[in-house]
Amino acid sequence: MSALDPFYLVTGEVSRLEPLLPCGVKFVQLRLKDKTDGELRRQIALARDLCQLWGAQLVVNDFWQIALDLGCDYVHLGQEDMETADFKALRRQGIRYGLSTHDEAELENALAHDPDYVALGPVYPTQLKKMKWAPQGLERLRSWKQKIGDLPLVAIGGLTPERLPAVFEAGADSAAVVTDIQTAQDPVARCKLWISACSRQGDR
Repeated sequence: MSALDPFYLVTGEVSRLEPLLPCGVKFVQLRLKDKTDGELRRQIALARDLCQLWGAQLVVNDFWQIALDLGCDYVHLGQEDMETADFKALRRQGIRYGLSTHDEAELENALAHDPDYVALGPVYPTQLKKMKWAPQGLERLRSWKQKIGDLPLVAIGGLTPERLPAVFEAGADSAAVVTDIQTAQDPVARCKLWISACSRQGDR
């Protein structure tokens, strides 16, 4: 089981990723929406090459077929995507995968696919998108970690640097950050702050 970096950047465009990689980002998800197939492939290939250049691992959200074609490191799948994903093909090519969970049934479903990590969210209220799930809270994080043991647990949703100590104490191995960096006046400075804060928690 490979360990995850304690800081997990999530970004919606490769153009947003490019200036952040030199900060020391080591694990990043590219979450593309509403793109043509050609644009998806262009951005994922560019992100793959940039991550290789800076020593980071790229996680492709949803588009596992393109990740297979382009030889990416990881894919991240939601519950609906898991229904159609070819997990055997991903394993054959050495592509690891993380799976989203929100309740007990989804966790059971995810674990049946032998993932490389499990994500739980939203831990706190999030502004990124409308969610049908209420905030999960720290107790759910603790419960998930007890259930999955050594399997890495990713916390996502409404995270801030101030909330990090409690999130890691509750059992998270990695903190996925989206809105707090995307909406920052200085995303590079904010990203550096996050990397420093997560590293301190990861070294505990």
